[in-house]
Amino acid sequence: MTDFIHRFEPARDAGSPPLLLLHGTGGDENDLLGLGQMISPGSALLSPRGRVLEHGMPRFFRRLAEGVFDEEDVRRRARELGDFVAEARRHYGIAAPVAIGFSNGANIAAALLLLKPDVLAGAVLLRAMVPLSDPPNTDQAKPELGGKPVLLLSGQADPIVPSSNSAKLAALLSDAGARVDHNVLPAGHQLSQADVTLARKWIGNISAKAA
Repeated sequence: MTDFIHRFEPARDAGSPPLLLLHGTGGDENDLLGLGQMISPGSALLSPRGRVLEHGMPRFFRRLAEGVFDEEDVRRRARELGDFVAEARRHYGIAAPVAIGFSNGANIAAALLLLKPDVLAGAVLLRAMVPLSDPPNTDQAKPELGGKPVLLLSGQADPIVPSSNSAKLAALLSDAGARVDHNVLPAGHQLSQADVTLARKWIGNISAKAA
């Protein structure tokens, strides 16, 4: 368990899905713990710190410029994160988690869904954009998401993620077999109370269906 600096909070409700918390640029393993507790109070929380540094700020993969990703690095880092989650599941005895990712963390979660579909039970993608211009043929011929639930929450006034890009991501995940619920909120790139409310309701719904 030394690959990623991380925090783990045990579940307080066995019926709540474990959450994989993936921070944005400049965040760390503590950043989204409060958000995870608000979204699903009883869930186990697994929160790793990104291993790439950009001007001293942790990220989950390299970028060449804002909105321009080093896609070879995206693939490599997604596989590393997937291996860490598999090891953490064995170590902590948890089921496949639902990712809660913000910005850079949401982008690596989307890459995980496409490159290693078995790692996640679903995902809440907060201000995500398409992580790979050429969707994967690395680990398998085509990602098969088999109805995995995905909540994509975009900001109508987001200066970083164009609406066309988030719409393309929703279509890409849907085409790969995910059950995508895409909401565009009257917000920018930062999170709002509406994000928390919608994510909490969505987690409650998928938990009820799994019960």
